[in-house]
Amino acid sequence: MIALRPLHVLFLSALTLLLAACGSTGGQTAGAREAAPDALTQMASAYQLGSSDRLRVTVFGHPDLSGEFEVDGTGSISLPLIGQKKAVGLSTAQLETSITETLAAGYILDPRVSVEVINYRPFYILGEVGQPGEYPYTNGLTVQNAVAAAGGYTYRANKRVVYIKSIDSDREIAYDLTPGTVVKPGDTLRIGERIF
Repeated sequence: MIALRPLHVLFLSALTLLLAACGSTGGQTAGAREAAPDALTQMASAYQLGSSDRLRVTVFGHPDLSGEFEVDGTGSISLPLIGQKKAVGLSTAQLETSITETLAAGYILDPRVSVEVINYRPFYILGEVGQPGEYPYTNGLTVQNAVAAAGGYTYRANKRVVYIKSIDSDREIAYDLTPGTVVKPGDTLRIGERIF
């Protein structure tokens, strides 16, 4: 009986630790479940439509309502049958929902709509590059790709820092120039002059 007592205490200690571990894992899982929707929202809203974006809108079964449309200076696209539809600041999924709801409200029975970006708004590059100016944006564009498109660096260029002004900001921010520094549609990049 005395020999069994240490085994009994050891068994109870192990059982207590096991239950505590299960309880903390459950808490972490619940926390992870709560955090997941925020992460998905951030990913889905990563790109917001803006002026000069060119979109392909497809209304399935209605080729006369489908086509390519450009977001104009007022932030809208002009669609057949329903007219002006606000697009600026929306994701493609949000614009799909907006068009679907408008068409379903008395125009078409059970509309199915798809919206995709076929041409993003351009980016701009200034400063110590071969050919400063406006260039078309492509998916996954980095600062190094943008500089290459603009004719490369001049001999005076500072290759360590890039100044980026995003379309939704009123000031430029200095970033370390690394191979992974990304460019977003509508960004204005400035390559500064190095100090000798």
